[in-house]
Amino acid sequence: MSDLNPIYKLAIRYIPGISPIMALDLIAYCGGIREVFEASKHKLLSIPGFGEKRVAEILESDALVIAEEELKKIKGKDIKVISYLDDEYPKNLLNYPDAPLALYLKGNMDLNPGRVVAIVGTRKVTQRGILECDKLVQSLAEYNCTILSGLAHGVDTHAHRKSVEIGLPTIGVLGNGLRAIYPRTNHDLAKRMLKDGGVISEFDMDVTPERENFPQRNRIIAGMADVVVVIESAKSGGSIITAEYANNYNKDVFAIPGRLDDEFSEGCNHLIKTHKAHLLASAEDIAYILRWDKNAEPKQMKMLLDLSSEEQIIVDILREQPKCGLDTLHYKSK
Repeated sequence: MSDLNPIYKLAIRYIPGISPIMALDLIAYCGGIREVFEASKHKLLSIPGFGEKRVAEILESDALVIAEEELKKIKGKDIKVISYLDDEYPKNLLNYPDAPLALYLKGNMDLNPGRVVAIVGTRKVTQRGILECDKLVQSLAEYNCTILSGLAHGVDTHAHRKSVEIGLPTIGVLGNGLRAIYPRTNHDLAKRMLKDGGVISEFDMDVTPERENFPQRNRIIAGMADVVVVIESAKSGGSIITAEYANNYNKDVFAIPGRLDDEFSEGCNHLIKTHKAHLLASAEDIAYILRWDKNAEPKQMKMLLDLSSEEQIIVDILREQPKCGLDTLHYKSK
């Protein structure tokens, strides 16, 4: 569905109170994302769970006007908008009801590579943390990984920088709009990331990096990743929030342990102690748990089955999109 008009991809986000699941129901019942904005009141009221109040919000919404203004801000900036329904949307995110309905992208990135490792940690990274981060990224190159992080000071910066240095694809998930890079000191790093990766955001172009945006951003990091690694962290903070999201999403989490009296090992040690993270000594630990082979893409098992016509539809969709979420499967299979 990558030929969808960008205005509709953005506009559906601006309808008050519409979650991704509701949006998919709207699209499925109306027959398309554009048709949502052309549907009659009678048509909308026929959708299960859509009463008078919600339908009135849809019909009275100025979502298309807002989306048009937003697209003007994007024009000429090499920024692309992708929808929850586009083929290139991160398949790992499709499994979660809180996934963003649209993402802004800048760069040359594959959002659905074979393996995605999120590396997160404190902004006040120690020299030991830098060395551990660099060593891990270097080792992960043998497994054809994409490195994901938040482009923040500290661990995030070093994960991205080392990835760029060795030619490993790396993607930064921002807690603000793509009009500006935050922190500003990472502007040049972000430019270097565009060649084999780039930056993404769910926030409108002019959104500034407010404190409440970062936990929201962290759920995208956890959702997109196959595995989350915490390098160094205090007992609370953004890295721990990302690890919590990953645990809630049934993702594997790893943490590098440290001395008991080190402030920025406290969070890692606690994750390990409470069985919320595997102890990480090397990249081989990740490969062992996730059953990765070096220099090989994940293999897909092939099965010969006697399927009904309806079952075959499901299998065909899953062959095309192996990590297709339940909502998308429901929408595409009708």
